[in-house]
Amino acid sequence: MEESQSFVGVNYGEVADNLPPPEATARLLESTTVSKIRLYGTDPPILRALAGTNISVIIGAADGDIPSLASDPSAARRWVSANVLPFLPATAISVVSVGNEVLAPGDASLGPQLLPAMRNLHSALSEAAPSAGIKVSTVHSMAVLASSEPPSAGAFRADLTSTLAGVLGFLRETGAPFMINPYPYFAYQSDPRPETLAFCLFRPNPGRFDSGSKLTYTNMFDAQLDAVKSALTAAGFSEAEVVVAETGWPYRGDQDEAGATVDNAKAFNGNLVAHLRSMAGTPLMPGRSVDTYIFALYDEDLKPGPTSERSFGLFRADLSPVYDAGLAKTGTTQGNSTGTPARKPAAAGWCVPKAEATDEDLQANLDYACAQQGVDCRPIQEGGTCYLPNTVRSHAAYAMNQLYQNTGRHGWDCDFRKTAVLTRDNPGYATCVYSGAGS
Repeated sequence: MEESQSFVGVNYGEVADNLPPPEATARLLESTTVSKIRLYGTDPPILRALAGTNISVIIGAADGDIPSLASDPSAARRWVSANVLPFLPATAISVVSVGNEVLAPGDASLGPQLLPAMRNLHSALSEAAPSAGIKVSTVHSMAVLASSEPPSAGAFRADLTSTLAGVLGFLRETGAPFMINPYPYFAYQSDPRPETLAFCLFRPNPGRFDSGSKLTYTNMFDAQLDAVKSALTAAGFSEAEVVVAETGWPYRGDQDEAGATVDNAKAFNGNLVAHLRSMAGTPLMPGRSVDTYIFALYDEDLKPGPTSERSFGLFRADLSPVYDAGLAKTGTTQGNSTGTPARKPAAAGWCVPKAEATDEDLQANLDYACAQQGVDCRPIQEGGTCYLPNTVRSHAAYAMNQLYQNTGRHGWDCDFRKTAVLTRDNPGYATCVYSGAGS
C-alpha cells in the first residue's frame, strides 16, 4: 500500500451537528496519505476509532483547563488519567496542545498561566506514560509576531517577550515543537491584488525579494514560515522545530470575502501538498518539509461568523471530497493549479528517504549509491536536471531511488540501514524525472 506522507496532517474541528461516525472518519483517513490529525479537545470515540491505524494524534487541553492545570499538579495528573491513559498504546498520541492561540491579542489573563500548565502536564505524562514520548506544546496565531514582512524581519511582539522566552525554553528542554497557524488566505484578504493571489496559491509569480536575507520567495506559505523562523532565531531559539498546526483556504465565502472559491481552495491545498511532497522546504529551512496540518477535515456548520468560517472542509459529511486536494492514496490526483494530472504511480514504487533520516545518514547513502555500477548521478550535479533543490536530502533521494531501480526493485533494495521507505507517490518534479516502473 502507498505510504502516508509523514508531514501531512488535518485538523478535525467538531463545531458541527452532522459529522460522520468516528469509525467512518478513521476509514476515510486511511484512504488518504494523511498520517496525522489534530483534535481541538479530547474526543474518546474518535480516539478509540483511530486505535491501530498508525495515524498520530494531537489532542488539546482547553483554554478553560489552563488555570487548574497551572495551579494544581494533581489536576494535571487527573487530566492525563482521563484523557490520555485509556487510549495508549493503541492510539498514537503525539502531542498535547495546551490551549489554542492563548497569546493572541485580547484576554491576557491566561498568558502567565500557560507555562506552569505545560510544565505540570509534562510532569504528569512523564510520570504516567514515560515510554509514550508524548510532547507538550501550545498553538500560536501569527499575531504573536510584531512584524513578518520581509521574512528576515520576523520578530515576536515585545509584550510577549518574557512569556515566550519561558515557553520556548520549555520546548527546548523537552524537545517539543513550536506550533503556529499561518494562513496565506488571510494575507490575501488584506491585500487582494492578482499578484498577491498568485503568490498565495503557489502559482507562477515574479517572486518577492527579501533584501535582508537576499533570498527570493515564490509563495506566501514559505514567507510566513520563514518570518516565524527569523523570530525564533532573533529570540535565541533558532533550533526550535516549527510545526504548522493550521493552514487552509475556504472554498466558499460571502460577497465581500475575496478569493473564497473552490478553484482557489483546490489550488492552495493541492499545491501545498505538492510543495510539501517536493521536500524543497523554505528558503531558510531547505531540504525538508515542515509537518503541516490542513484546516479542516470537514466543514463546521455551527461556527459563527462569515460563510468562509463554515467552508474550509476537504470532505463533505457524506465522506465525498469537496475537491481533489491530491490526498487520495489510489488513482491519479490533481495537485496543481494548472489542471495537469499527476503521473500515475507505478506498482513497484519509488525509494525515498524516511522523514526522520538525518543528513549524516543521507550523505552516507548518497556516497554509497553514486559509487555503485549503473547509478548515474550526473542529474544531481551542478547544472543537472535534479540539482535543485541543492540539499543532501533531495540529492540522496534521487541516488537512492536510482540504486533501488537498478538492483531489481526488491523490498530489501530500499532499506539503506532503515533510513528509506517505498512510496507510490512519484517524487519527480518539474524537470527532474525519477526512474521507476511505468515511468
